[in-house]
Amino acid sequence: LGCISSSRPTWSSKREWKPLEDRSCTDIPWLLLFVLFCIGMGFICGFSVATGAAARLVSGYDSYGNICGQRNAKLEAIANSGLDHTHRKYVFFLDPCNLDLINRKIKSMALCVAACPRQELKTLSDVQKFAEINGSALCSYNIKPSEYTLTAKSSAFCPKLPVPASAPIPFFHRCAPVNISCYAKFAEALITFVSDNSVLHRLISGVMTSKEIILGLCLLSLVLSMILMVIIRYISRVLVWILTILVILGSLGGTGVLWWLYAKQRRSPKETVIPEQLQIAEDNLRALLIYAISATVFTVILFLIMLVMRKRVALTIALFHVAGKVFIHLPLLVFQPFWTFFALVLFWAYWIMTLLFLGTTGSAVQNEQGFVEYKISGPLQYMWWYHVVGLIWISEFILACQQMTVAGAVVTYYFTRDKRNLPFTPILASVNRLIRYHLGTVAKGSFIITLVKIPRMILMYIHSQLKGKENACARCMLKSCICCLWCLEKCLSYLNQNAYTATAINSTNFCTSAKDAFVILVENALRVAAINTVGDFMLFLGKVLIVCSTGLAGIMLLNYQQDYTVWVLPLIIVCLFAFLVAHCFLSIYEMVVDVLFLCFAIDTKYNDGSPGREFYMDKVLMEFVENSRKAMKEAGKGGAADARELKPMVGASAQGPGRPLASK
Repeated sequence: LGCISSSRPTWSSKREWKPLEDRSCTDIPWLLLFVLFCIGMGFICGFSVATGAAARLVSGYDSYGNICGQRNAKLEAIANSGLDHTHRKYVFFLDPCNLDLINRKIKSMALCVAACPRQELKTLSDVQKFAEINGSALCSYNIKPSEYTLTAKSSAFCPKLPVPASAPIPFFHRCAPVNISCYAKFAEALITFVSDNSVLHRLISGVMTSKEIILGLCLLSLVLSMILMVIIRYISRVLVWILTILVILGSLGGTGVLWWLYAKQRRSPKETVIPEQLQIAEDNLRALLIYAISATVFTVILFLIMLVMRKRVALTIALFHVAGKVFIHLPLLVFQPFWTFFALVLFWAYWIMTLLFLGTTGSAVQNEQGFVEYKISGPLQYMWWYHVVGLIWISEFILACQQMTVAGAVVTYYFTRDKRNLPFTPILASVNRLIRYHLGTVAKGSFIITLVKIPRMILMYIHSQLKGKENACARCMLKSCICCLWCLEKCLSYLNQNAYTATAINSTNFCTSAKDAFVILVENALRVAAINTVGDFMLFLGKVLIVCSTGLAGIMLLNYQQDYTVWVLPLIIVCLFAFLVAHCFLSIYEMVVDVLFLCFAIDTKYNDGSPGREFYMDKVLMEFVENSRKAMKEAGKGGAADARELKPMVGASAQGPGRPLASK
């Protein structure tokens, strides 16, 4: 590793310390443990590939254990195995819509065929003609194409009629139906709360026919998020008031438009509507009423919250101004969600691929229907659990790396007095420090979150399996445990983020950093409430603005789209995606605010603005906290911790960036 661990003074010590200058590796044992765990994940993937699972997954195999597209060896005591399928490269299911959701498989005989039927085949004669023309037999290997219409076995060993038109799935050589009705039936099995299956068919149809508009609205939410980040960067002083006014206008406008559309459609004559479209019109009218009532309730609640917090809105302006300066000096911070999302997508793709490998690995066994399945026996069957834990831990590790990277870059900005001495790319410098020194700290912090997530997910699974079977007391206990674990996870996530900031400042291990960060946060509890709560609320308003804007655009487009069915589900999908995109971008801004606050709290604890102990902070930030102190004091909530006068930076230009901070 090339690092020498050293005993470093913490904030509570009496020795001087230099932020960002003296680095040492932290939590090396946890880094080694994480590396060993990743090696285990690689072993699972290698084992599944080595046992032939990769070929069975990509090429597919029939119900007799033969891999399509190659010669096969004979399997003991299994009929029709060991066939030559060199020219039969596709897997065809006789009844592709017969799904077994419990065992996650298709309950149908699978055959290797030379071509997928591109057009619907309505009779056995059509199936026979398809086999004669294309050389692709769709019935069992024991039946010749000339016997399809003559033998009684055709009902059991030929595809279910009518045979839907299908196309091969790219890279996986499976014939999949191109008609959405099969997928609608699959969704019916998944969604148990829909009593009327025809409604679900119309919902699925609405999504499929509106995919272009859904894609366009998702891109609109991405553009709006980027625009909001630019606004935060350049006009942070007026951003709070702009957001407040726009949210008020947006919520009022959206609510008014919904009620207007509801009244308009209710007054429209139903005699002109054809009978087939009458049910669709009634569903849309009912959806508009639900949306209008929900928007009204949301608008009232939002106004009440803004009325309570109106006196603290002005305090947030100064904080956003300082954070805006950070984005001016560190423009690459805006792109952090892209890199994190890209890393998560790559890992999730690897994880899903390995999961599919595990589903086709093992030894060939016959089920009760006489078909071949591949199952793992012995201790290796528990690799599933290891793989699931890896999904949680490594995903949390990637997110924690983002937090450490952002914290390191902002800490570099804050504790560099002369901003002209900043590194050329503080983000890359922070990534370099993360890789060289602090991967162990990130691994330990993400593992703690994993330890809390796993029990909560197990309890949620138990609760879903026992739904309707457990008594009221057991249901209450389960929900209470799930809620407590969720709260603990959120608290630990917030503490972890501040611990990463402390590690970026002082290069201490995770436990020491978490303890010191906790002490700092407790000492500044009122400031945390005044700054973080108001700041997070304003960022939440930004998310609401993006969702409302995207949703309003979706309502207008979907309402005037003539070839639509029910557009409830497309609108929900668009709004959820818009919130996800806005959350990814604005969470970076929220992270910067939290890091700035912790840096400020440490700065005020060990410096008082006197010569030799000048503040590192920006003057605007000092004015902000002073205003916060006055506001809390006027409300009768001021404390002795805020009674100290904050003096402006003195002689900052005379002190170089390497000047140590002295403890009191």
